[in-house]
Amino acid sequence: MPLTALGRIMKSASLPSIAMCLAAALPAGAAYSQGVQNRLSPEISTRVAAIPGVVGGNVRWELAWSGDGNADGIVGTPDGGLLFAQEQSSRVRKLDVDGNVTTFLGNTNGAGSVSVDADGRVFAVQRTCTDPGRAPELGPCEDPTKVAVLAPEPRVLAEGFADGASLGRVNDLVVDGRGGAFFTSGGLHHAGADGRVRTLAADVRANGVILSPDDATLYVTNRGTIVAFDVGAGGAVSNRRDFARLEDSDGGDGMAVDAAGRLYVTAGYTIQVFSPEGAFLGTIPTPRRAISVAFSGPEKKTLYVVGSGAQGPDGRDRVTPEGVRNNAKSIYRLPMIAEGFAGRPK
Repeated sequence: MPLTALGRIMKSASLPSIAMCLAAALPAGAAYSQGVQNRLSPEISTRVAAIPGVVGGNVRWELAWSGDGNADGIVGTPDGGLLFAQEQSSRVRKLDVDGNVTTFLGNTNGAGSVSVDADGRVFAVQRTCTDPGRAPELGPCEDPTKVAVLAPEPRVLAEGFADGASLGRVNDLVVDGRGGAFFTSGGLHHAGADGRVRTLAADVRANGVILSPDDATLYVTNRGTIVAFDVGAGGAVSNRRDFARLEDSDGGDGMAVDAAGRLYVTAGYTIQVFSPEGAFLGTIPTPRRAISVAFSGPEKKTLYVVGSGAQGPDGRDRVTPEGVRNNAKSIYRLPMIAEGFAGRPK
């Protein structure tokens, strides 16, 4: 993260320590890439500035859930709840509007991100046994990763490319409205309802992926840029262009859209908001390094974000022994002026 981003964090936070700001500057996963990730980004106090039509300036983030298990690939449900994937325990959990958490689906084969279509089918990327923190003594991972429907009738859409190559460690996905899904794994790909997998863009560093409310535009992160495509029949894409550039960020992660077509992108300790035309509208600072974002709650006017790290019962951030991956996460919610897109749950 550039030094200008550190300055912005310090301005938006209420007396965060220098150590906290330095932690925000570390690239995501940098510690674990060296064999250790026992400390995650700390929580900071934030001040949310108003963005006209999007969020008021007198609101605060509220902690909705936290734990030492993972939480990723969040998606709202029609009843105002929120689904989140816990890859390592192979389950999808649900946070309801009253703050209760239950197991929504079990035995998900390492589901790491979920998306729901208009018929209520739950799609997921299945990371199987590819967790980078997996114990070496368990031996090689031989179960191929997949794009699948988890419910109501489980079925595998795809577990490899047309040439037989592995899908790799699949990252994120969004349903296409036709029984298939767009997903990211290194690049951008599409799995059709017939199981056919096509690579749409191999030269993007893809992470988050989302569709516009009318399904006509597909957005995908590419480091510090958001790339857009026009969507045609059968999941074909065309007219690739740079849609927007993230402010003071080395890269985006998760994305959401609202009913007006505005795009919300997690990047560092922020959610950055863009108009349907790609104009930068403002930044919503977050208590922790933001990962996944979604609208839900009553009338879909609550914005949820997953933050990296969580506090334990002692009020201190959870840590693990050196060499043990720290999967602690926190889910926060924020009341919004903007309304999430309700036609196809995200």
